[in-house]
Amino acid sequence: MRKDVRILLVGEPKVGKTSLIMSLVSEEFPDVVPYRAEEITIPADVTPERVPTHIVDYSEAEQTDEQLDQEISKANVICIVYSVNNKKRPRFIPHLLSCDSLCSARVPLILVGNKSDLVEHSSMETILPIMNQHTEIETCVECSAKNLKNISELFYYAQKAVLHPTGPLYCPEQKEMKPACIRALMRIFKVSDLDNDGILNDNELNFFQRTCFNTPLAPQALEDVKNVVRKNMTDGVCDNGLTLKGFLFLHTLFIQRGRHETTWTVLRRFGYDDDLELHQDYLFPLLKIPPDCTTELNHNAYLFLQSVFDKYDKDRDCALSPEELKDLFDVFPYMPWGPDVNNTVCTNEQGWITYQGYMSQWTLTTYLDVQRCLEYLGYLGYSIITEQESQAASITVTRDKKVDLQKKQTQRCVFRCNIFGASGSGKTGFLQSFLGRNLMHQRTIKEEHKSYYAINTIYVYGQEKYLLVNFDVLSDAELSCDVVCLLYDISNPGSFEYCTKVFKQYFMDSKIPCLMIAAKSDLPEARQQYAASPMEFCRQHRIPPPQAFTCNTAATPSKDIFVKLATMAVFRSFLNTSLSAVHFIFCYRLHKTFLKHSE
Repeated sequence: MRKDVRILLVGEPKVGKTSLIMSLVSEEFPDVVPYRAEEITIPADVTPERVPTHIVDYSEAEQTDEQLDQEISKANVICIVYSVNNKKRPRFIPHLLSCDSLCSARVPLILVGNKSDLVEHSSMETILPIMNQHTEIETCVECSAKNLKNISELFYYAQKAVLHPTGPLYCPEQKEMKPACIRALMRIFKVSDLDNDGILNDNELNFFQRTCFNTPLAPQALEDVKNVVRKNMTDGVCDNGLTLKGFLFLHTLFIQRGRHETTWTVLRRFGYDDDLELHQDYLFPLLKIPPDCTTELNHNAYLFLQSVFDKYDKDRDCALSPEELKDLFDVFPYMPWGPDVNNTVCTNEQGWITYQGYMSQWTLTTYLDVQRCLEYLGYLGYSIITEQESQAASITVTRDKKVDLQKKQTQRCVFRCNIFGASGSGKTGFLQSFLGRNLMHQRTIKEEHKSYYAINTIYVYGQEKYLLVNFDVLSDAELSCDVVCLLYDISNPGSFEYCTKVFKQYFMDSKIPCLMIAAKSDLPEARQQYAASPMEFCRQHRIPPPQAFTCNTAATPSKDIFVKLATMAVFRSFLNTSLSAVHFIFCYRLHKTFLKHSE
């Protein structure tokens, strides 16, 4: 909503523009009226809407057309004043309406019939044709500066036309709400329908009322609202709850009865601006993230996302079918998850995203693009449903990784593993095996639906952690990970050399732990075209010995390697000194674990 309102009064000479302003300020009709009143500012605490209001007078005698254009460009609303005792149609109204500066300003107009004390009849018959021709005219007010009739109301309507305009909400010709308004109210209904049954029950209506107007409805008032809907439509109330049609009807009724401030209050509470778009400040609240810190969802955010999942998982199978997922994202202006998401997280046998996969994708988005996560939570109404100031309350910004290394402990729950390997070495197979998919399953994935990321939960010494795995990234930002996986194809003689080059160039002098993966271990092993064997190279550089891996299995591929990677990431602080005894013990245990599982 605007922080202030600027009202411009225009009209022919001697229609009483200046008198209206002076009567408002002094609460009495002035004996002497100047050609033009100086600009006045009414403080916020004395206006009904609690917004500072600037009132500007225009005098044709003292000002030029250029000055008029300047004032029009600065105005938020224009009051066109005419004298009701003038039997001819006021010439200034059509003149101003055809003005180029007014057409480009696109501000609401109010017709003001002054000097009503001089006539016994209304001027509406003269004015109605003009109002019907120009939809930008919000209303017409007849008043009298002399006896103070409707003076306060005039400026209230002017203020209201700016703060609660009818134009974006309603089409008077068709007598119905505009499509953008309907879309916004449909989203608000869906967000407020907490159990997704298509009806706002009494509890949901009270929560909605309290959210928007800071007070619940009394039981009788609630019943009266539903009775109004029942009298006007047959399908507006169902099972004693308000349907979407009933909800839209109520807002149409509010607007038609001149109570569009009620609809605007609802729209603005749910994040909409004057153009019925979700406000940028609502979607992207301020969130400061210091360097070398990561972003994670906190406990309350996971609880909220769990409630959203439960809301749309209608068949209670702990997975979201394509129809359920579409229903969930119906409150978004676009579909945020593409087919690649199904190959980034866990799915069921039908390829539907499971509860675990759903939570993993939200965790991934928060880690990689927290602004996108804030936007998504905004569409879902996080701050409204959880009664928080903004979506920023859902985010935990972790402390600097260097502090974790110094203190040799971390509170983080999400860790990143970057995979590096030559083309054809098996990176995609390794990635998909993390989601429990063997080679046979991977062959069914379309090329355009493949993902460079995979995320899943891993238990590290009894604690659940998220491990994010991705490959083919060598930018500075992407190199900042928690553990590195160097993957080579044991059947390709030139595959290992790529890993050695990446290690020496980027990670040999870093404190990031590395693990060498001997992929495609089901194939015959070829001698690598490198001076040292993979085992010797690992020994020379104090990294664990190569870990054999294959996803060409009949059963679900083993996750042991991912447990090791996650453990190395979580306990990275113990591995940052390559010559320490802890490091050798850790390598030894990794090797023993590998031998045990390969027997």
